[in-house]
Amino acid sequence: MRIDELLGGERPTISFEFFPPQNDAGAETLFQTIHQLQILKPDFISITRTGGGTEQTLELTLRIQRELGIRTMSHLTCLHHNKDEMAAHLATLWEGGVRNVLALRGDPENGQLVFKAPKNGFAYANELATFVAARQDFCIGVAGYPEGHPQCLNRTRDIETLKAKLDAGGRFIITQLFFDNADFFIWRDQCRAAGITVPIVAGIIPIENVAQIKRFVTRCGAKIPQALLQKLEAVENDPAAVYEVGIGHAITQCRELIAGGVDGLHFYTLNKSKATAHICAELGN
Repeated sequence: MRIDELLGGERPTISFEFFPPQNDAGAETLFQTIHQLQILKPDFISITRTGGGTEQTLELTLRIQRELGIRTMSHLTCLHHNKDEMAAHLATLWEGGVRNVLALRGDPENGQLVFKAPKNGFAYANELATFVAARQDFCIGVAGYPEGHPQCLNRTRDIETLKAKLDAGGRFIITQLFFDNADFFIWRDQCRAAGITVPIVAGIIPIENVAQIKRFVTRCGAKIPQALLQKLEAVENDPAAVYEVGIGHAITQCRELIAGGVDGLHFYTLNKSKATAHICAELGN
């Protein structure tokens, strides 16, 4: 089933994100993690593209959907791929029964500030979405940024860019991770005012490691609210206490989002199950 057919129901969707492991042992560990989370009956899961290349993403997406029977979405990025290669990736997914993809530009390589499009490739996610929509009837998801894309000049331009991706064929939005629901609700209202009507799924990451989450937010342009940051830094050297603070914040955040009518919750699991399972249990899922 297409993901856009699941969204907009009586309850928000629940979904999990994983990344391809670097070796066979990691793949088996990941499958154990997914098995542990399968009891939560996620509406879908997504598989990111990593430095290992798109082939790993495709293989993992196809295997999960085939062997575990979970609706799985493959990330596609403009990075490194020309149009012929992307067409081949799409054909592989379609033939394997995958009907959902997330169209992303991808980050510039090696810390560069400017993204360089591959020869005969795509420079922007809306170009990729247009290409995908013209080939097969995939359900295309796109990324949204409640705090603004780190490379965008202003909020208005950022929402215009988002709308271009939707006009190109995007059917729903998954947001970048964020920790302040006020940012999400303000941004969602601005999207609606700009004529964006598709479902918006909120990206949630459980905090279990302070140094790690600081690296993440620095890279993606998100921010940690001061009150939360102070709580985390006060217990930074106590993993159990960090877990309690981080998971507690995520549970509160999710409850507020559900009360605010969020279309879905998308958990960035970092290939772990404990924190995500804990949060979902508290939410009654």
